[in-house]
Amino acid sequence: MRAVSVEEAVAMIPPGASIMVGGFMGVGTPERLLDEVVRQRKTDLSVICNDAAVPGKGVGKLFDATLVSRLTATHIGLNPKAQQQMLANQVAVDLIPQGTFVERIRAGGCGLGGVLTPTGVGTLVAEGKRQIEVAGTTFLLETALRAKFALVHAFLADYLGNLTYALTARNFNPIMAMAADTVIVTAEHIVPVGVIAPDHVVTPAPLVDYLITNG
Repeated sequence: MRAVSVEEAVAMIPPGASIMVGGFMGVGTPERLLDEVVRQRKTDLSVICNDAAVPGKGVGKLFDATLVSRLTATHIGLNPKAQQQMLANQVAVDLIPQGTFVERIRAGGCGLGGVLTPTGVGTLVAEGKRQIEVAGTTFLLETALRAKFALVHAFLADYLGNLTYALTARNFNPIMAMAADTVIVTAEHIVPVGVIAPDHVVTPAPLVDYLITNG
């Protein structure tokens, strides 16, 4: 793990990159990283996140700046700009049931090829997907999700990169930290090693590549 400035971290993300972004309607989202993504004008991004947040907050900032070319999420209903860009064919949107979404990311982080789920069988969700019968029940094969980068926000990080989260701000951050090639973290507080008790560590240091300094 290396401690870097937010400018250095975002400079490593090329235009057109795939990025996972933690958060649920902007709660637990690494706002400093997204602000810098906008400032550096990282275009044509493939974004994997739970939702499109709202204009001016969280991932919504990326839609404000028209930086997204593809969105994989569970809903976009509270962001009119994301909806407008989808309807104008400026953004390709893949909407996934939330349980399937999180399981596909978990599979990506655990080295699995995918998961079997009954959700979506017999609906439009099943179109083009392999169906497998197990003990008389039909399941869809949903493939694993991974990204080149994960942008993660924690409550506490120690000097090695061990992370813990605050309440519901935890949401998708820990699993996304498992499912990306490069993990970049912001934290509310950076503390000495030992302040976070070993059994309170949620994301262990070996998963973290870069920690943004709280300068």
